[in-house]
Amino acid sequence: MTSDRGTDRETNRTPANAIRANAIPARGVHLPLITPFDGAGEVALDALEALAHDMLSAGAAGLVALGTTAEVATLSAAEKDAVVTTLARVCRERGAPLMAGAGNNDTAASRDALTALGKVPEVVAALTLVPYFTRPSEAGVVAHFTELAANSPVPLVIYHIPYRTGQELSADTLRAIGALPGVVGVKYANGGISAATVDLLGELPDDFAVFAGDDAFVSPLLALGAHGGILASAHLATGRYVELAGAWAAGDVARARDLGHRLGALSAAVFAEPNPTVIKGVLHAQGRIPTASVRLPLLPAAPAAVDEALRLLAGLADLG
Repeated sequence: MTSDRGTDRETNRTPANAIRANAIPARGVHLPLITPFDGAGEVALDALEALAHDMLSAGAAGLVALGTTAEVATLSAAEKDAVVTTLARVCRERGAPLMAGAGNNDTAASRDALTALGKVPEVVAALTLVPYFTRPSEAGVVAHFTELAANSPVPLVIYHIPYRTGQELSADTLRAIGALPGVVGVKYANGGISAATVDLLGELPDDFAVFAGDDAFVSPLLALGAHGGILASAHLATGRYVELAGAWAAGDVARARDLGHRLGALSAAVFAEPNPTVIKGVLHAQGRIPTASVRLPLLPAAPAAVDEALRLLAGLADLG
């Protein structure tokens, strides 16, 4: 299959996003960071910066700003800018890639949001949702991403999460989007492993990566050939998730299966209550963020849910 990502198919011009070289984000585990809040309810940027360094020191391949886990819908424009600025500084210091969430179900507004990311050189890709609520046809989704990819200064990683968007896309449609110049990957959160999952991973466009987005299914997706994962659960036991990705890449099936089962149990505990409430509860219990606070309409996780995640983490710490 011949790749034509370097030029626009219709005009034969070099697209704006070529300035980022249309590079596929690094293999491995990328962290969609939470937004910690202090006792006054403000964004705790010092805690965010410390978490970012911790994740990279534990082997994370890169960071993701302004994802669902960041409670992005509750952040003001100024807070979003501060989060991106903080994480861009960390990535610059550490030589790590940064993805940033941008876009919604309005194509024109999404185009503007992506344009703004062009001013942040550390951002190597934009994590961009399939249009939600509107529920366009699959052809409409392809047209949406065709417009965005042609005008974005950064490559796109499509965020396919049907149980949030209400829009299930076929493997053929994802391949059509993945073949667009300027689209370099998909965060695949399809709610499980289906025939469409196997179909997609069996034949991918050139220079197009699949990142597991459902934490409980990262191990089987890696076994099927996924490039890596964008995993909220990897705030906890970061090194073990990195080890899991490495084991599958190295063909160490026995180690990968064991880790996959154990980390699947941790992911189930993390998502026992709405994300990121359990993660924040654990990080606060560990003294890594100043509060476990979330913003309405989320409520803090019940103590029992946090305790169960802590119990599973203790077992992973003792694993050889």
